[in-house]
Amino acid sequence: MPVVQSIKTNFTAGEVSRRLLGRGDLRAYENGALTLRNLFIHPTGGVTRRAGLRFVDMAAGQGRLIDFEFNTEQTYLLVVTAGTIKIYQDDTLITTLTAPWSVSQIASLNWTQSADTLLIVHPDVPPKKLTRSGAGVWALADWVFDTAESVNRIDQPMFKFADSGVTLTPSATTGTITLTASTPVFEAGHAGTRLRVGGKEVSVTSVASSTVVNASVIETLGATAATKDWEEQAFSGVRGYPVSCAFHQDRLVIGGSRDLPNRLWMSKSGDLWNFDLGTGLDDESIEFAILSDQVNAIRHVFSGRHLQVFTSGAEWQVTGDPLTPTTVQLNRQTRVGAIVERTVPPVDVDGATIFAARNGQELREFIYTDVEAAYQSNDLALLAQHIIKDPVDQAFDKKNRLLHLVLADGRIATLTAYRAEQVAAWTLQETDGAVLSVCAVGDVIYVLVQRDSGITIEMFDDELAMDSALAGESAVPSLTWSGLGHLEGKAVTVLADGVVRPDAVVSGGIVTLAEPASRVQIGLPFTHVVEPLPPNALAGGGAVRAARLIEAIFKVESTSALRADVGRGLRDVPLRDVGVVLDTPPPVVSGDIRVRAFGWQQDSTQPLWRIEQSVPLPFTLLSVATNIKTSE
Repeated sequence: MPVVQSIKTNFTAGEVSRRLLGRGDLRAYENGALTLRNLFIHPTGGVTRRAGLRFVDMAAGQGRLIDFEFNTEQTYLLVVTAGTIKIYQDDTLITTLTAPWSVSQIASLNWTQSADTLLIVHPDVPPKKLTRSGAGVWALADWVFDTAESVNRIDQPMFKFADSGVTLTPSATTGTITLTASTPVFEAGHAGTRLRVGGKEVSVTSVASSTVVNASVIETLGATAATKDWEEQAFSGVRGYPVSCAFHQDRLVIGGSRDLPNRLWMSKSGDLWNFDLGTGLDDESIEFAILSDQVNAIRHVFSGRHLQVFTSGAEWQVTGDPLTPTTVQLNRQTRVGAIVERTVPPVDVDGATIFAARNGQELREFIYTDVEAAYQSNDLALLAQHIIKDPVDQAFDKKNRLLHLVLADGRIATLTAYRAEQVAAWTLQETDGAVLSVCAVGDVIYVLVQRDSGITIEMFDDELAMDSALAGESAVPSLTWSGLGHLEGKAVTVLADGVVRPDAVVSGGIVTLAEPASRVQIGLPFTHVVEPLPPNALAGGGAVRAARLIEAIFKVESTSALRADVGRGLRDVPLRDVGVVLDTPPPVVSGDIRVRAFGWQQDSTQPLWRIEQSVPLPFTLLSVATNIKTSE
């Protein structure tokens, strides 16, 4: 019976799919794992019990989280729920605004920010502008396009939605007039909108019928004859509103609308609210449609190395140095398509734009390659396809290099991304509830969570090892700890003065301890799991029919608890020295922990060891060395 000696030096391939079983030739086998739950992977290769979630506040209902960052010091969290935006600074609610979006609409919001202005769009709601003044006053208002200086002409995007042959006939050239269409084109919602007839603007005051409207002339019309040269404002209650927006090269870019899904508009350079096409001068606005073999709806516009356009069926690059009406070029790069059912905002990670694919089963990296002078869309979850299922939101933690992807089932798929070292490692985060949204505000990651008590706002906190948790201190040791109403009726984990105490039940927002304590952490438990790949990935030869793990050597760092199964079920691995009083904080251990094993593992498709632990104590695993006897 040969002895296989193996050292697993890192987990930089993360959790991999079972479809890779038997592929010992892949680097992912050497650096991957079968299961990684509630762990973060370091770019250097080790795995750590994930940060806990600190309770911040109760939310008004389902919604999503949006960041507002004026600079690195002035950052805010926006909690958008039905009819409301709540604004937090340093976890404190500072103001509440009335908002127009319903719960179903919030999932499809799109937004972009410049300095103290955040633009928010939805195809069925007039676009909004959230501003913060220097005095800390917040306001949510409609977009207001520029008005021409000489007349009351609004410099907004215009378009003729009717067939090219449809004419309008004005009753007069000035004052209050009627406009008669050759075929039915008007709806009640046209009241209050602007039309241009022969390039001159009129304001619709009322709708008489589907072919006749009453209007007020803004600019004197050229004639009263029927004309095909007319258009209406591109964004309205009749035609819908913008789908996406971004700031790029000193222009406001609007990507698609409800009724013009494949059209791009770019404002005048340096004048964000002026979309007058003018005569095509270099600084004037730009407008064009994406023409291809399919009419793919624009889902996102993103300012990166170039202006990037993500549609339902392909990814495009808009170039021009600088962008002008005569130099702008549009080139399709890849044919993946972005998710359509909801907005999963693209994020920048080291110069690559990460977006959720249309099929809901892939996360793609849209990255420019100098060799091909083009973009590629690489699948970041190719080796972990079982993890990505229907993404709903994402955010990137720059400090820890963690991309958090919220899934429809309420879990978070976390990617440790470090392209320079070829690290792309996935883990899954689970909690007692369902995560609805995620947001990065500076170096802090916030989540919106559906729990038994309602919907909570929480944040990842490295100082905690439990969820929906609160920490407290008292100068005088206390038996009772309050402020836990959000956990009413729940069995909670208690860490008191550094010692894990028996679970307690929250009653009346209070937890009563068996013994008084000066420092406590109280919250919901979660369990981390590490399972390696089965031994046939290590044998290097024929199939392994049976295997015996002789010894596992776990190299840990700053670890206070280890519970492992090496063939006899899960058991606590002693980390304390003999004679140490048990009712004291456990030691923090770094180094090799040797665990002897006995017995044969008959199923070679199962891992030979497993780590599973729910106690709220620190755990970091750097590497694992194993000695295995095999039977072939």
